[in-house]
Formats: sequence, C-alpha cells, structure tokens
Amino acid sequence: MNNNKTHWKIVGILGITQITSWGSMFYAFSLLAPEIQHGLGWRAEVVFGAFSWSMLVAGLVSTPAGMLIDRFGGRFVMGAGSVICGTGLIMLSLVQSPLQYYAAWSVLGAGMALVLYEAAFATINREFLEGARTGISTLTLFAGFASTVFWPLTLKLNAIAGWRETYLFYGIAQFVLCLPLHLALPARTKQAFAAHENKPQAARNYSLKEVVRESTFWKLACAFAANAFVFSALSVHLIPLLHKLGHPVATVVLFAAFIGPMQVAGRIGEMVFARNTLPQTVGRITFAALPTALVALLLLGIHQWAIAAFCLLYGLSNGILTIVRGTVPQTLFGRENYGAIAGALAGPTLISQAAGPLVIAAIIEMQFSPNAVLTVLLLVSLLSLGFYLAAVRQHDSAATV
Repeated sequence: MNNNKTHWKIVGILGITQITSWGSMFYAFSLLAPEIQHGLGWRAEVVFGAFSWSMLVAGLVSTPAGMLIDRFGGRFVMGAGSVICGTGLIMLSLVQSPLQYYAAWSVLGAGMALVLYEAAFATINREFLEGARTGISTLTLFAGFASTVFWPLTLKLNAIAGWRETYLFYGIAQFVLCLPLHLALPARTKQAFAAHENKPQAARNYSLKEVVRESTFWKLACAFAANAFVFSALSVHLIPLLHKLGHPVATVVLFAAFIGPMQVAGRIGEMVFARNTLPQTVGRITFAALPTALVALLLLGIHQWAIAAFCLLYGLSNGILTIVRGTVPQTLFGRENYGAIAGALAGPTLISQAAGPLVIAAIIEMQFSPNAVLTVLLLVSLLSLGFYLAAVRQHDSAATV
C-alpha cells in the first residue's frame, strides 16, 4: 500500500511538471514564434532554427542526464533541470539579438534533457520497484493534456501581455512550481534498491558501454529516429500539405484537432487493452500504424473521410509510441542502466526531430508536389518500421538461444 502511495505521488508530481514543461517550451513556441518574428523583425529561419538547435543540444545532453538519474535519482537532477529551464525561459523573455536568442535556446535545450519524457521515464524506472510500465503509461496519459492546457493559456497571456511577459511567466513557473515539485520526489532507499536488484531479472542488464556495441541498440535507435523525423515534419507541415491536396483550411484544421485527443485515447487504450501484452508487440503495431496511415493519405487523400481517418490513426500511433519509447528499452536492455541507455537512444531521436521540419521545408521549396512529399515521408516511415522489426527480431532470437 505504501508503495502504491509512493508510486502515485511520483506520477502525480511528474504529471504536473511534464504538462508545465512541455506546454511552456514546446506548445507555447508554436504560437509565440510568429510574435517573436514580427516583434524582432527576424527571418523565420532564425526564429525556428534556434528551436531546432535546442533539440540538438538536448540530444547531446540526454545521455549524461540519464546516467545522472541512474546514479542519483530524479529528485535533484530534474530539480536542476527546472532551474536551467526557468533560467532559459527568462533569458528568452529578455532577448534583443540573435546571439542572445540562440544562447537562451541552448540553455533550454540542456534543461529539456533533464526534465522531459526521457528524464521522467528514467526516474520512474529507478524509483518503482515494480510496475514501471504502468507508471510510464499513466504519466504519458496526464502529459497528453499539455497542449489542451497551454495553447489557450498561451493565447490568453500573449493577448494580455505579449510574448516576452508570457515567457517570463513560464520561467517563473519553473522556479515556483516545477522546482519544489521535483525536489519533493521521493527517493528509493539503498536497501530497497539492493533487495530488488538481488531478485532474478527477466532481462540482462546491459551497461551503456556494452549496449552501444550491440546492433540491436542501433537498429532501435534508427527506428525511433526515423519515426521522429516523420512526426516532427508532419507537426509543422501537415496542415499546408493537406490544404494543397485540395481541402479547405478550416476543414483541415478541424480534422487535425482530432490528433491530440486521439493521442490520449491511444494511451488509454494501451493501458486498458495492452497492459499484459509484451511492449515489443505493442511497438510492432504502433510502428506499422504510421506507414498505414500515410498510404491511405497518399492513395485516398482527395477524400475528406480519408483525411479524418489519417488524423485519427496518426494521433493513436503518436500517443502510443511515447509509451513504447519508455518501455521497450527496459525490456530489451534491462533496468539497471535504463537512464543512460534511454538517453543514448534519445540523442539520435532529438537530432532527427530537429531535422524533420527543415528537410521537408527544403523539399517543399523545390516545388515538389504534396504527393511527392508524402511519398518521402512514407519511405522514411517504412524504414523506421523495418529497423524496429529487425531490432526486436534480433533480441527475440537471442533470447531463445
């Protein structure tokens, strides 16, 4: 019972801080970027390039961040991340030059690696003696409401005070809300940790040094990275692409609005219907859903029902994939060094996530048709599925030897 209370406390704390952190650093930017561009008179490449740069920084910091959580737990590591994120958001509210702007996003990139999903998953994995998968699934369900909370909040704050004051408010929120909550995270005792680690393990516990020598690791990293490329590209270019297929913008926006709720629905479905299913199996279905959705869009995209079906399937896949990212690495590589390994997997994913919108924007600038762009995304999604199937097949074959 005490363990259950502790688990719920951890998930509750991280649910609030994930909503706040995702909302203030990711979802707010999509609304405030045009305001920054207009207010400072900068080119779009400067404004959006800095955000992509922050993803690269987060990718570089993610592995050492995971190693620190493995060793010390999330309390002080994620607490430090709140301080760094708060500092970066306040810096962002004060920028006057591109150099200051990129410096602020560099600080935010480092902070993101310490407070977002990979750090939260590593914290749950370390502090939960049992039931880490359930904890991760529940956390992603809560965090799925970040856009629901922060899009209207950001619109309201920006209308009242402007983008600078909005970022200043969000920076202060990191100090007065997220920092105390992260410092309130309970820490598992060394005795409990030792007792649990003495139990027989279902999976071998790889070290980071060992795992980077395994082709399974690199196949899984490529699978996540290719998938992130497609999702990040679509997050920016989906509405313009669907509009170019001949659909009114209002209709496209209406259907695209289904994506967020379907992410939450996918996570609920995983918790209810797949809680006893192997994470690898859930991953197979999830990775296959994206190319299936893109094929339907490519072949039937002139029909509005096909657009709606794509958005529903796309949202379901994206929602469940977050859980897969948190659970499959533990199943394949063990839990002892989960933070470091998950951080290493996150590095290529974040870099690919940063590249996706820029690469597709360059293809669009070359006057390629929407179907040509969708074909490129389909090929990348098939590559992602292939890498994932190869990774889990190799692991399953090794386990049966």
